Amino acid sequence: MNRIRIVIVDDHALVRIGLTTLIGDRPDMEVVGEASDLSQALRVIQETQPHIVLMDIRMPGQSGIEATHQIVQRFPHTRVIILTSFIEDDLVMRAIHAGAAGYILKQADNDVLLNAIQTVARGESLLDPTTTTRLLNYVREMERKAEQNVFSSLSDRELSVLAELSKGKTNAEIGKTLHLSEKTVRNHVSVILEKLHLSNRVELATYAVEHHIFDLIKKG
Repeated sequence: MNRIRIVIVDDHALVRIGLTTLIGDRPDMEVVGEASDLSQALRVIQETQPHIVLMDIRMPGQSGIEATHQIVQRFPHTRVIILTSFIEDDLVMRAIHAGAAGYILKQADNDVLLNAIQTVARGESLLDPTTTTRLLNYVREMERKAEQNVFSSLSDRELSVLAELSKGKTNAEIGKTLHLSEKTVRNHVSVILEKLHLSNRVELATYAVEHHIFDLIKKG
């Protein structure tokens, strides 16, 4: 049976010793190298060609995220699992973008870490179970902010006009609802089209609905 070859990158010797001891008890895994910073890590990875790198997210010099990006670029067959003591939503997202295949808390149970190594070695990706809900909430919040940014150039009045237009109302009907003259509504529509770089009312209504304008109006 081929053993999973692992390199541990952490600036704390005690952490490296603990992980090496844990992994050393497994017949299907072996630690083939250790490093305390990025330059050492790159050299050790080049020499040992591991399947997995266990990477501390915070290291002197360059962060584990920057290190992950370099490792993934230079050694595409090596997969990186980020180890961290704290759940930080932004760091999780940055680690994923850097190419990390997993994100595990250092205080996770031994079985969780060992299973993570096996999972990632099979070519799968994972997050520590405790981070999943937070990450989903973070992604939803980013999506919500992105939706708001889509309409950030519009004034409150223009946003109201667009919402009514998206319901299929004519300029006259919008004016009656918002207590505006038909001419004022027409002017608002022209400005909205220009700001959103769209050509006509149909495009405008479709765009607004696709970007959840009614949810935005409700929250406002």
